[in-house]
Amino acid sequence: MIKNFSSNFIYLLLLTLLAAGCNTSRYAKTDKVYKKLVKDYAKVIKASPPENQPIDTLGTQQALWVGSVNLGIRRPNFVIIHHTAQDSTAQTLKTFTMAKTQVSAHYVIGRDGKVIQMVNDYLRAQHAGISKWGNNTDLNSSSLGIELDNNGFEPYPDVQIESLCGLLATLKKRYSIPTANFIGHADIAPTRKPDPSNFPWQLLAGKGFGLWYDHYYPMAPADFDPAIALRIIGYDIRNLDAAIVAFKRHFIQSDITPVLTDGDKAALFNLYKKYL
Repeated sequence: MIKNFSSNFIYLLLLTLLAAGCNTSRYAKTDKVYKKLVKDYAKVIKASPPENQPIDTLGTQQALWVGSVNLGIRRPNFVIIHHTAQDSTAQTLKTFTMAKTQVSAHYVIGRDGKVIQMVNDYLRAQHAGISKWGNNTDLNSSSLGIELDNNGFEPYPDVQIESLCGLLATLKKRYSIPTANFIGHADIAPTRKPDPSNFPWQLLAGKGFGLWYDHYYPMAPADFDPAIALRIIGYDIRNLDAAIVAFKRHFIQSDITPVLTDGDKAALFNLYKKYL
């Protein structure tokens, strides 16, 4: 009986190791491409003087090179939260490891709470697309992108939100990201994106990831201008209706029509004063 137990144990152990090996080898090719890309970028950074950075508008003058001792690497200042709009983590990983899609994120969090990092925090992932927040028109260069495995119509499991909050706490501390700078894809791309849909922003704000209006707040004054308030918060108001919808997706949620009720205006007024 002991012999049978030992044989079964060894058999199960081999199956486990084989499964782990298959899981690792599944992304071996894309990991190799990742390492090559990073190596190529490292060569660009190491070049001294920098290559392919000529200044050809100086006339007879020539630009000199003197390497400074005071420099650093990219430090993210925003976190952008997305939902994947796909049916599984595996499907998202496939999308983010295909060169033709030209999309990626720093982190993917599965429905089971598993966190998968796909791009070094110091590198620029391609998750924000055409976007704008305040005067920032290249959010990819200043943010970390987090994708939640969610098709856009389902609730977010508690374990997934717990993992997200744990990750956000680490990132906020590591990079000193301001509380107000935890936002959604819909916030920065109001004419294109609705994600993350039906998201518990108030819960996150209670943990220090994003701002929220006070529970009790006065009505907005008669001369209050919602467009100015939205712009000060960060929204792109070139399409005001889209900006209003994005604001309401984030902060109101029960109604996402492009019309601000008195209650909506009061919440917006309370929020905008927090951003001043």
